[in-house]
Amino acid sequence: MNTHIGSTLLGIVVIAIMFADAPPAPAANGNSAPSYGLASRTAAPAYLNMPQLAAGKIPLLLSQTGAFRDTRNLVPAAGLIPYDLVVPFWSDGASKLRWAAIPPGKIKNSPTGDWIFPNGTVFVKTFELPVDAANPGVKHRLETRLLVRDSAGGVYGVVYKWRADNSDAELLAGSLTEEIHGQTWYYPGRPDCLACHNATTSGVLGVRARQLNRAFTYPSGVTDNELRTWNHLGLLENPINDADLGNIPTLAAADDTTRSLQDRARSYLDANCSQCHRPGGTVAYFDARYDTPLEKQELIDGPVLIDQGIDRPRVVSPHDTWRSIAFMRVNTLDDIKMPPVARETIDRKGVKLLQDWITSLPGRPVLDPPTMSPPGGTFAAPVEVSMSMHETGADIRYTLDGSVPGPADRRYEKPIKLTEPTVLRARAFKDGFTRSITAQEVFIVAP
Repeated sequence: MNTHIGSTLLGIVVIAIMFADAPPAPAANGNSAPSYGLASRTAAPAYLNMPQLAAGKIPLLLSQTGAFRDTRNLVPAAGLIPYDLVVPFWSDGASKLRWAAIPPGKIKNSPTGDWIFPNGTVFVKTFELPVDAANPGVKHRLETRLLVRDSAGGVYGVVYKWRADNSDAELLAGSLTEEIHGQTWYYPGRPDCLACHNATTSGVLGVRARQLNRAFTYPSGVTDNELRTWNHLGLLENPINDADLGNIPTLAAADDTTRSLQDRARSYLDANCSQCHRPGGTVAYFDARYDTPLEKQELIDGPVLIDQGIDRPRVVSPHDTWRSIAFMRVNTLDDIKMPPVARETIDRKGVKLLQDWITSLPGRPVLDPPTMSPPGGTFAAPVEVSMSMHETGADIRYTLDGSVPGPADRRYEKPIKLTEPTVLRARAFKDGFTRSITAQEVFIVAP
């Protein structure tokens, strides 16, 4: 089994030794203790050992890329800067280790919006999947992805799949799906990378002010604000003073209860959806970027382009998860799932966060759709279908011809006997409640 315990800790120890050669920067109060996560910058070589363009010769092994000094133990090469994000993109429960190899030059940064990195910057991200809930230190090392800022100002990505013994990782020629500890894992192909790392995002996701304005414990053992450390290293074209950190719009982690539910939900959508849902991105109306003021996002009560067969759908329908298309897409693995790439599981905590936020918005209580038993299917003989509701006193109306049920259609009072192919549709009504969406099942009954 491809597992390791403590190899990441070994890497951290070696990194700490590597940076210990530089003298610590004095603290603001004059003490000798270091006040920054990293005392000084070692510029990484441009492109590491990767080609300047995607058409060039790409190393076949991760150990040949120049990203790691000790590949097995994930000890990065000199100059790679470890970092983390406030709100990570959901990756099917995998944990991630991140580094940035930034060559000589400055990052075109701003308090809001995307950052533009020098050509030759390489981002390195390793994915590990916990395999023992009782022992989170046991992980299956899956893949390492490299994203390269190329010489033309664009980006390209490559994926290296780890060998079973963690000795090295091998370049994948295309996408791959495999079962790992009862879970489906999707290794993206190079075209998949560009689906999200696209021109409308400047190619780089996550690494921007609203995600880096957070505390991070560096391998030296020093905990510092990442923006503060990056500013100290001279990486930023537009310097950030310590006094500015509190004024930068910053995402809210899902478990940060010091921030509002709305901030946390909008942050989740920013991290997972804004790479496409932004002006110039996918064909849709709403803007998922946290930097965009809520009233301009077209998020709450925002119109949708594809209604998914739901009456009165909205991007987010206040107090109504059934008519909230954004919630529907996050809470499914069907073709409409969002994000659409490299997601094989549902983020249950993320779904709960969005559900709590939507139901906290003002609005009338909403009826759940009726439940049908048995569900639709093919039957060799007549079948009786029962319907039920969680809400007592709700009135179920149904049709047998595929039309949308209204309050004047047949009332459900007892099981319905079907003797021929039927499209059964039902909807619930109750005074003081928003009517349910339409439930539908198709029954193929042999004559």
